[in-house]
This record gives sequence, structure tokens and C-alpha cells, in this order.
Amino acid sequence: MDLTISWLYGTKMNIYGDRGNVLALAQRARWRGIAVRTVEVGLGEPLPPESDVFFFGGGQDQEQVAVSRDLQGAKGDALKQAIADGAGMLAVCGGYQLLGQEYRPHDAAPLPGIGLFDLVTEAGAERFIGNVVVETDLPFGELVGFENHSGLTHLGPTATPLGRVRVGRGNNGQDGTEGAVLGNAIGCYLHGALLPKNPALADWLLLAGLRRRHGDVALPPLDDTAELAAHATAVDRAVRTR
Repeated sequence: MDLTISWLYGTKMNIYGDRGNVLALAQRARWRGIAVRTVEVGLGEPLPPESDVFFFGGGQDQEQVAVSRDLQGAKGDALKQAIADGAGMLAVCGGYQLLGQEYRPHDAAPLPGIGLFDLVTEAGAERFIGNVVVETDLPFGELVGFENHSGLTHLGPTATPLGRVRVGRGNNGQDGTEGAVLGNAIGCYLHGALLPKNPALADWLLLAGLRRRHGDVALPPLDDTAELAAHATAVDRAVRTR
């Protein structure tokens, strides 16, 4: 089997260890003998039509201005169509915000998103920094990561939260939600990198991409002893230090 991972705006939107998510996805595929191609998609470049899994990291407000502009029109429409067709997506922080309806920075014009998720984000006065543990009802279960954001994200009536915050502040520090999910697309505030400590989520994304390309396939299991130990240690530390 083969798989294409498209990394959106890797030079513009790549902070707090986000690149590790792309490395983890590719390595977990290679360990299973899957031929992987990673493509970085920059400003002005079209999405590869063969994309199976997308990663969209975080960035500063000035980077988000250019990226927001670049995603309007055909490129954003192509991304939404790929998700509708079953592609996997992980978007973190700034990437997550630009998949919503709008991001409202301090003292600047609102930045339009592509409306994949029904949510709006505005810049807040308080910065949320620290470990996060999220309980989900999805097949990958509990997630652990690290948040560092001042954006306040509020989900609209048609949005589904990724999960419930056990530790941390989540989408806005008020309603107890974290992230959003639509089909095989996830947006969240979990940096870290997220996937090395949450191997079940990485495999969920890989399986989505593989099934879009190859039909009803299964992933051979891996020995995740080290990854699960890292997950458990991170959760224990988060709970003890909250």
C-alpha cells in the first residue's frame, strides 16, 4: 500500500513541536511496510489531488494573515472536498482556527477561515499554557498534549467537540470542550507533538487515509510499549501538576 501526507504551510505554520506529528505519521506507516510520500504545500501551491492525510500546524498572527488569504477560493474548497471524501486531517492551534468560520485577532481585521468547522475564534487577554488531558468518545480514547494559546474558540450549533477537558483550559477555558471533529478531520489546541504520545490517534488518521485510497483495509498492530508508557507518564504528570 502507499500513502501521501500533505503538510500544509510547513514553513509558515510550524511551532511548538508540530513537525513531530508529520514524522510520527510517516514512521508508523513505514514500520508497516507502507510506502509514504510527504509533500509540503506552501503559499500559492495547489493541494496534491492524491493527498490522503493532511497536517496543518500552528503559527503566529502574521503568518495566519497570508495563510488565510491563500486558503480562500479553490484551495480551501479542494481541502473541504478532500475531507468530505474521507481524507484524514489533524489541525493544531492556528491551523485549527483557520478551518473555522473566522479568526478575530487583536486590533486587526478578522481573518476568514474556510468554514470546515462551525466555530469562531477571537484573541483573548489570557494565555493558556500547560498540560492538557482530553477524554473523547472516539476510538482512540484519551488524548494528552500541551496547550499554548490565547485564542478563545466557541463552537457553533453544528460543530462537534473533539472531547471534554480533564486537565487544561481547552477551547476557551469556560465550557469544558477541546477541539472539534468532523468526519476524519480533527482540529485542536494540542501541541507536543501530539501524535508520538497518542499512537491510537496517529493510527486512526493513517487508517482514514488508507481506506480513502485502498478501500476496506486494516492496519497491522505495532509494539507500542514505549509510546503507551510516554502517554501514561504524560497523563500522570498533567494530573499531578494541574
